[in-house]
Amino acid sequence: MTNNTKDTSMAKRLINGIIIATASVWALAGCDNSTNTTEQAAEPVATTAKSPVPAKTTVDWSLVASGETPANLASYQYPFALDSRNVRDYAEYFDVDNATAQHNLTISMASNEALSKALDQLSDSYVSHELIDGEDMKLIIHTTPDVAASRYDYVLSDDFAKGLVLPIEIKPDGKIGDVKAHGEVVE
Repeated sequence: MTNNTKDTSMAKRLINGIIIATASVWALAGCDNSTNTTEQAAEPVATTAKSPVPAKTTVDWSLVASGETPANLASYQYPFALDSRNVRDYAEYFDVDNATAQHNLTISMASNEALSKALDQLSDSYVSHELIDGEDMKLIIHTTPDVAASRYDYVLSDDFAKGLVLPIEIKPDGKIGDVKAHGEVVE
């Protein structure tokens, strides 16, 4: 190869390199919007950017609903007699009257029906749950913070407690329950 051919070949490579470098700079400069900020500020901007806070998962209570209508408590036939030993023990332990104890004891025995339906939607967001006994019985389901807090009055459909209402509350507080595996209570 002659020196003239080497120089031409070298010049072509150098020009190709300059063209590629220039094209790269133009591409990067095309992405830089800092020169347009005054123009953009004057125009309304529509954004589709995601918010920094992720959307919360909500429980669809229509999927949890049993379809039952609430029972008439004045004529409800409870599976426990008002003066039974179970009712009296419950009333004494939770410091409530026998009628409240009879009602709450029945609901607590059937509460897994409502819990299992709610857990179908919560999956990995479920942390723990607790049944609050006393005058105002309710089921509290503790979840991870990605779940929206909500409340729902679930009407039990199982024959054992058919028509009784169990209030459910979703608390996205991440609270871990006080019960270990196999029923061992944390000390």
